[in-house]
Amino acid sequence: MNSDAQVQHPHNTERSPRRGMCAAVLSLEAITIALTTPVMIRIADVPVSTALGVGLGLALACLLLAGMLRAPWAYAVGYLIQVAAIGLGFVIAMMFVLGGIFALLWGMADFLGRKIEREKAAAWAAYRAEQP
Repeated sequence: MNSDAQVQHPHNTERSPRRGMCAAVLSLEAITIALTTPVMIRIADVPVSTALGVGLGLALACLLLAGMLRAPWAYAVGYLIQVAAIGLGFVIAMMFVLGGIFALLWGMADFLGRKIEREKAAAWAAYRAEQP
């Protein structure tokens, strides 16, 4: 299949820079959030079942969402996960900082990924316009 057909096909197999960057942020965030679980248990005195449910549940949500980023709605859910990560700051104060950093990384990955995809589409359109 030539590259023109890949660009025009609705289910193209070309890698999305936006999806790749956002998936990377979510994957790293999953590790960070999972590591908050023992901190919630030991330092914040959160009951074990609650800490496991919140910490590991949110980490699992990050990983699952990283795999669902082909769907447009998944990006909106990604912003909700960022809010939840910052909200963990009410239990572990450092999560205000870490959650904020990941929210910034998520926003930048989303913004820059969209920009790269727009510029790439414009470049392909210009290339196709020049072809006989």
